[in-house]
Amino acid sequence: MMNKLKYVLLIILVISISCKSKQTSKSDVKITIKESVKQPNIIVILCDDLGYGDLGSFGHPIIKTENLDKLASSGIKLTNFYSAAPVCSPSRVGLLTGRSPNRAGVYDFIPGHKKSEDNRDLVHLQAHEETIPAMLKSVGYETCLVGKWHCSSQFNSDKQPQPNDFGFDHWMATHNNASPSHKNPKNFIRNGVAVGEMEGFSSQIVVTEAIDWLNKKDTDKPFFLEVAFHEPHESIASPEDLVQKYLPQSKNREQAEYFANVENMDIAVGRLIEYIEKNYGENTLIVFSSDNGPETLNRHPKAKHSYGSPGELKGMKLWTNEAGFRVPGIVKWLGKETYTGTFDKVVSALDFLPTFAELSGAKLPNRKLDGESFNSLLNTGNFDRTTPLIWAFYDALNERRVAMRMGDWKIMGRLEVDDKTLPNIHNLYDGNEAFVKSAKLTDFQLFNMKEDQKELQDLSLKELEVFNEIKKEFEIQYKELLDGSHVWVREN
Repeated sequence: MMNKLKYVLLIILVISISCKSKQTSKSDVKITIKESVKQPNIIVILCDDLGYGDLGSFGHPIIKTENLDKLASSGIKLTNFYSAAPVCSPSRVGLLTGRSPNRAGVYDFIPGHKKSEDNRDLVHLQAHEETIPAMLKSVGYETCLVGKWHCSSQFNSDKQPQPNDFGFDHWMATHNNASPSHKNPKNFIRNGVAVGEMEGFSSQIVVTEAIDWLNKKDTDKPFFLEVAFHEPHESIASPEDLVQKYLPQSKNREQAEYFANVENMDIAVGRLIEYIEKNYGENTLIVFSSDNGPETLNRHPKAKHSYGSPGELKGMKLWTNEAGFRVPGIVKWLGKETYTGTFDKVVSALDFLPTFAELSGAKLPNRKLDGESFNSLLNTGNFDRTTPLIWAFYDALNERRVAMRMGDWKIMGRLEVDDKTLPNIHNLYDGNEAFVKSAKLTDFQLFNMKEDQKELQDLSLKELEVFNEIKKEFEIQYKELLDGSHVWVREN
């Protein structure tokens, strides 16, 4: 009887172990399935010349940006977010590659194709550069660009790489600005074919194109979508009802048109978010920012509407002071519980590529990157850079054209050759390489950005120990960047 009982107990034990094994197996299967669908859809929304202080959530007293303000309040508001450059072309190249644009050879605004002595108009994002859309395509993403390209001088030409050469499956874009203005633009190209005049305002047009592309998607693959607005870059045009709304609060009609332009962009963002929440709200990461700071009023003949706000920051577009490249930053992950709130530590557009690589499971490009993944910010609310951010913008309007942000500190320096300030340089090429590389970094300023975001108090003498340490790192970082910068070769 005792032996029979032992036998029964043994059978029960075996069955129990087997069941637990099967339960573990099922659990493993669930985990595997969960991991396989973890890749988020990713949307990058990028404005053109939007200032740090141009959104309601970033302090503008008049402009209504309810959709972006809601995104900021429900997601992560980045108050120390930096673009890759203080002007459009290099900024966009840096965002797409995760590398300082100097490494890619895009130092300045790229004009349309004309012959010039310094090859400035022959500059383009080179085919060997690896980009976010190409990287994400390697792990199953479908990709789309709508809006502004501006990463080449010869747009829609087989003489230079185009958006599709960098991983975009579908693209509808312009070389640079919407022309003749944001209203009824005539210069969009869709997948290599001119579209002709389009009715409406550019921000609404590009969102409609994005939604149409998503509606036509016939697979369950995740997607990467870049929405590159032309707003609020000149030449500005805005809906008249919004202009009339702002006229009583504006200095003149041109300022009212600028305010209306920003709100019209915000309304377009609202349309896009509403669609995404309804159709892809379970797992979509949205990041919003601007390519650089606000244009200076009347800096050029078309800048008569340029009433963008730098907030409390010093400088404007084309400056290496804060307002040149410190811009609004917002991150929101629909369908996923993440850290939410205001984040004051340094984040950069250069960080998008490595962050998206980590989230998607893509392999990082085998080259020098300047960005770092901020995935820890999403998960824990913390992110500390391990290397500084450095900018060398040789065409800056201010004297100190090289700047570095390191923790709470920012250092700036002037470039000097034979006791004279280096003249403005558009492009590093074989005709000026030796000259630029001979320039000495000097005349430093040091600011504590946590206590002095207006850059009013130079602490290079008062905080001598800190200054000497950061100056040493500054010189190392600049030399490394200069040594790794692409040098163009003149034709003939």
